[in-house]
Amino acid sequence: MKSYDAIIAGGGLIGSAIALELARNDLRVALFDTQDPGREASWASAGILSPAPENPGMISMVPFGKASLAMYPEFIELVEELSGIQTGYRTNGTVEALFSRHAREELNTIVALHRGLGLKAEAISAQEARDLEPDLSEETEAAVLRPDEASVDNRLLASALIEAANRGGVEIHAGKAVEAIWREGSECRGAVVRGEQISAKYTIVAAGSFSAQIAGAQKYAPVRPVKGQMVSLRCDSARIQRVLWSERIYVVPRNDGRILCGATVENAGFDKTVTASGIHANLDAAIELAPILARARVEDSWAGLRPDSPDHLPIIGPTDVGGLLIATGHFRSGVLLTPITAKLIGEFIAEKTPSVAWEKFSPMRFQAANETARVSGAPR
Repeated sequence: MKSYDAIIAGGGLIGSAIALELARNDLRVALFDTQDPGREASWASAGILSPAPENPGMISMVPFGKASLAMYPEFIELVEELSGIQTGYRTNGTVEALFSRHAREELNTIVALHRGLGLKAEAISAQEARDLEPDLSEETEAAVLRPDEASVDNRLLASALIEAANRGGVEIHAGKAVEAIWREGSECRGAVVRGEQISAKYTIVAAGSFSAQIAGAQKYAPVRPVKGQMVSLRCDSARIQRVLWSERIYVVPRNDGRILCGATVENAGFDKTVTASGIHANLDAAIELAPILARARVEDSWAGLRPDSPDHLPIIGPTDVGGLLIATGHFRSGVLLTPITAKLIGEFIAEKTPSVAWEKFSPMRFQAANETARVSGAPR
């Protein structure tokens, strides 16, 4: 019987970063993926590194995102050094453009919220925004500059992490999915792969939207897929240097000249069909934000599946089954939260004090919620 210190189910950014972290701590690690690692949500993302909350439900995640963003320079340096692969890491910041007649009021509210959360945000005029980003629409009324934000080419980062993990001794098994958790009583003994039981002291479920399909993991990782469609453009005359935001779209420049525009939010199950309506929505919003993109060539389009949890927060940490850990449910923040997730899983396994509070992301919160609902619904 094969035996490891740790088995990881899922070879995306989260899974491969955890694998690298554990291997660097001298653990024998095996990573299993249904296909070539890094080809699901990690491949489909835009690679934006922003802890700014997109809605009130994300406010509680801001400290976590800030901590992970702060890790990124060192994280990128390490991964690039170990892999020999450049990751397209850009630290130019973000400009969020406001178009409404009430832009000034919105601007004050956004900046106050960001600063209250400890995030750098500067209120700038429409002219100042266009001085920074000349391709912004003339219809821009005001803007927010978030200078500390960044982006990374997530596909390059995924390749670099896999290569670094491979060079570090991680056994990578492409095309071999973890089918089930191997559990005996209150302990996880490992995982089942193609009907074979593989022993490990720790088993980490990091299979993104597919985590709930692993038998025995469902109640700890009740994630569902949320589809996002993206479009990749090329426009030789565009001068976009920063990530651009509006309430409808984000536009992300790449070092190789591509400009990514996305992304839709669709509850479509595991369907990854690229649709005419999805492409139209992305292009319409992108051209509104930066009209020069009307001249762009459509180079590619795709759809990915984000792993969303019932409360839209990540699911990270140990379960009540000894040796079973979860690292999924990162929804739209998987790239951002990759370094901190790997670090926390590594710290738990090394029996170190967590460097960041992570209790609110515990897989056990769903068990507690279910028990509360059961008790409150019981007949008196």
